[in-house]
Amino acid sequence: MILIELQAVSINILSDFLQSFLQLSMQPTKGGTVMARKPNIILILADDMGYGDASCYGGKHLQTPAIDSLASSGLRFTDFHSNAPVCSPTRAALLTGCYQQRCGIEGVISAKNHRDKGLPLNKVTFADVLKNAGYKTAVFGKWHLGYEPRFNPRHQGFDEFVGFVSGNIDYHSHIDQIGVEDWWQDVELVPEEGYSTDLVTSHGLSFIQRHQDSPFCLYLAHECPHYPYQGPNDPADRTVGNPKPILGRRQDQAAAYKEMMESMDTGIDQIVHKINSLGLEQETFIFFCSDNGPTGPGSSGPLRGKKGSLWEGGHRVPGIAYWPSEIRPGTVTNETVLTMDLLPTLASIAEAKLPANLKLDGFDLLPLMTGGNSLPERSLFWRFKNDCVIRKGPWKLMRGENQGLFHLDDDIGETTNMIEQEPERVGGLEQELTNWSKKVSLGIEQQS
Repeated sequence: MILIELQAVSINILSDFLQSFLQLSMQPTKGGTVMARKPNIILILADDMGYGDASCYGGKHLQTPAIDSLASSGLRFTDFHSNAPVCSPTRAALLTGCYQQRCGIEGVISAKNHRDKGLPLNKVTFADVLKNAGYKTAVFGKWHLGYEPRFNPRHQGFDEFVGFVSGNIDYHSHIDQIGVEDWWQDVELVPEEGYSTDLVTSHGLSFIQRHQDSPFCLYLAHECPHYPYQGPNDPADRTVGNPKPILGRRQDQAAAYKEMMESMDTGIDQIVHKINSLGLEQETFIFFCSDNGPTGPGSSGPLRGKKGSLWEGGHRVPGIAYWPSEIRPGTVTNETVLTMDLLPTLASIAEAKLPANLKLDGFDLLPLMTGGNSLPERSLFWRFKNDCVIRKGPWKLMRGENQGLFHLDDDIGETTNMIEQEPERVGGLEQELTNWSKKVSLGIEQQS
């Protein structure tokens, strides 16, 4: 009996050895040396989540254990910003690594007024870059960069797309806010039952399972916690041709918001668990952020303003990077970072070659995230409707309907306007802001 068991153990050991040998022999080589597999990339984008919503950012009204775990096990940005205080322009910057004005998308591409607008097809996206580097690419959830099929993610570098192309849909019936069906599989309308947050997670889990043996880039673009305020167990509110009530029927919006956020947080936990169960945690980079500040019951924490505003609360948002093999747990950085920095960062992680003529506004964050290196000094800019902002170091100048100069290191709530005390500084910042405005071109009329 002992001899038989020893023989069985020997066979298993030999089998494991042969399997490992075959896997190694199939890996790409360079100079006869086996090269490590390129890391997987998962980008998780929340919609209208505020700086003060997650517990790891001081939030007290919600439980976000999965998001908090990513932060405690990775790197938390305290000065991460969306490129705009609304959805579409931030997503354009995220995809292209440039200020959204270079794409002609400075405002929301609305379901009612801009159905013929979208991200220009000649723009290079992070999906294009990674696909050319051998990655399988997918986006599940919200697109909001063009309604017509010609603007579909499948034409922007993504191998797979399931989700919606508008700014928001009923979480259950998947009807947009003008009463149109909006749930797609690639370039076709394909209805699918389910709560949109859960569907985004489900398709993400399936994609990871199917592509576990090769490098992949998974973009999970959640609708949560954007209105309509609907929990997983609520009925559908919108029907075809009847989008009312736009915000949803729930009167207790704060309670609905909590249910929505907890559903997304649970989905994030499932994604991380799937990665871990497949043994991919050491070779998977995960980044989590929001596309702009909060609205409704969402919290900006200590910040002034909310979505649609160039006060800090409109664009300073959660930003978390997680990569167990490369990022030290519990890291916190106060470096100022924008959504547009993600394309050059993802390209660097993948060691992907960028097109020779590609001009980026974003910076590579990899040295910062893995080695603590400071970013080069730079001025950063926001423009939305009638307001413009320049940020240089701790100084922030606002021009337009809102006017002010603030020292954010000392005054994160923007309570003390120092514009009268710093005339020389104001003059220099104004000139930089004017020069930047001349460099970026707006390709479509400003939208609301």
